[in-house]
Amino acid sequence: MRRPEALARWLADTLRRRWLKRLVAGGLYAGLLTALLGASSYLALSNFVRSGVIAVPDLVGLAVSEAGTTLAAAGLTVRRVEEDRHDEAIPAGHVLRHDPPAGSAVKQDSGVVVHVSRGRQLVETPDLTGQVLQTVQVRLAASGLQLGRSRSVYAEFGVPGTVIRQSPPPHSRVEPSSRIDVMVNLANPGASFVMPDLIDLPEAPVRTYFETRGFRLGRVKYEPYEGVEAGIILRQYPLPGHPLRQGDSIALVVAARQSR
Repeated sequence: MRRPEALARWLADTLRRRWLKRLVAGGLYAGLLTALLGASSYLALSNFVRSGVIAVPDLVGLAVSEAGTTLAAAGLTVRRVEEDRHDEAIPAGHVLRHDPPAGSAVKQDSGVVVHVSRGRQLVETPDLTGQVLQTVQVRLAASGLQLGRSRSVYAEFGVPGTVIRQSPPPHSRVEPSSRIDVMVNLANPGASFVMPDLIDLPEAPVRTYFETRGFRLGRVKYEPYEGVEAGIILRQYPLPGHPLRQGDSIALVVAARQSR
């Protein structure tokens, strides 16, 4: 009969051998399972590559030409290009999005629909020529723009106090809140003209001539005058040849329609 100490050693050795056998068997099983999974993944990847399936590259932010080059390098093509919405971040003519999106698995030589940005939404500058500054400010604010620098200059054209030039010019495309600079015409106090002879001329074209050049008509009196057609100028002040400055008042006496 075995002594208790010998029996204990024998049991311990037996249990240790069994544990080692199980550990070796488990390791072999795990190794075999890993090998099988690896082989399966390799076969699946090989099948994926052989089948010609390609992941769509990310084209967002690229110019259309760059997007076409990138797709060609990946074995894909541009099916069509469509203009999309305005965008604050992506410039006009650059890819805003594409279909299928980046990372999608597609067949080789598949086409991708590219949607390009219109860029930032621009505003058209209104024509401010001939308008006073108060009107200019209202029109610019209504267009989402701002009045920039205002310079006063002497010019031989345009009505004093109105805009004769602007920058950027009318109908330009600018970003919202852009500033528009203007030049305002001033009446030249030193400019002197010679009063022309207005007698026997019709009132209407004379009035238009002076008012469009910054002069103003003062009192216009209508008197019947036999033998003279209504609307013809009979007398004038200042007299012909008299010095005349812008701002001076011009008085006329005009033939009135005679009552019958």
